[in-house]
Order: sequence, then C-alpha cells, then structure tokens
Amino acid sequence: MKTALLVIDMQRALCTGDEAAFDIERVTERINGLSARARAAGVPVVLVQHEEGEGALQFGCAGWQLADGLATAASDLRVRKTTPNSFHRTELQGLLQARGVDRLVVCGLQSDYCVDTTVRQALALGYAVALAADAHSTVDNAVLSAARITGHHNATLAHLSSFGPRVTVAPASELALEVP
Repeated sequence: MKTALLVIDMQRALCTGDEAAFDIERVTERINGLSARARAAGVPVVLVQHEEGEGALQFGCAGWQLADGLATAASDLRVRKTTPNSFHRTELQGLLQARGVDRLVVCGLQSDYCVDTTVRQALALGYAVALAADAHSTVDNAVLSAARITGHHNATLAHLSSFGPRVTVAPASELALEVP
C-alpha cells in the first residue's frame, strides 16, 4: 500500500486564542513527529487548510495561515477547502491518485467536523485509513468536553464497517507510515 499523511486544518485561528483546540501543543508535537517520519520515509505530507469568505479563516489572513510551531517542508502538498470534507471540490483526490496512494494516515483539526467528515469520505472512496488517536483535537461544545469528543470519534470511527475498509485507530507513535 502507498500511504500519504493528511494534516487537516492546523491553522493559527484554530490553534491559538479563544478558539484553540484542546491540548493543541501536544497534538502539534505528535503531528510534527508523524510528518518528520513521513518525510524521512518518502511518504507525501498533505497540508489541508480550511477557508471561509470572511472572518478568521478568510484565505490569506493571519488566522488562515498554518499554525506557528507546525513543522512543514517545501515538498509538502497543499490543499485548500471550503467544507468539512477535504475531498469535496478540492484537488485532493487527484493529488493522491497521481501518487498511487491507497492508504491515508489522518490527523489535525477538528475531530467532530473536518477530521470525521474527511475520514468517512476517504472510506467511501475506498482508502484504507489510519487515524492518529492522539493527534487530532477539537474544542468543547455545549454538551461534551473536547477530550470526550475526540475519544468518541476514535471509538466511533474505529467501528465503522459499512464502507468496507475499516479505520485503524492508534497513537501516532504506533502508526506505520508505509505498509510493506
């Protein structure tokens, strides 16, 4: 299997201030570890950035930029999106197909929106998916804490079976980046 690392929405507006995701410093460290391992193994790293027509995630503004502290490389691929689904109306599928990718390792923000939606779409498209259980996060909502939301998505996504491919959920340090 040919793997790619998908880093979703690790942007300044979602990593700092009042909207900062839970445990964002450790999540960023784990993502940096995954991306360093991916680059060393020749695995493509895809940085996905969400954008909106106005506000903190408007294209090009300070909040839209990748988070300070997120390690990137000139070789990283970049994808802009406008919905929680990283595949919808983006070039992601074409970039992956051009590289023969059939397995995704997923991390980033936010567990209950873009991570969840992208993982489900990847499964629907036939990709094998590995979710870095400790390298995605979100913010509290009116009902659940961010930690509970992330835990819920780890459990829920690991048990999806209707798409055929299943999601492997494991700590970032235990995920293989290239399957022999």
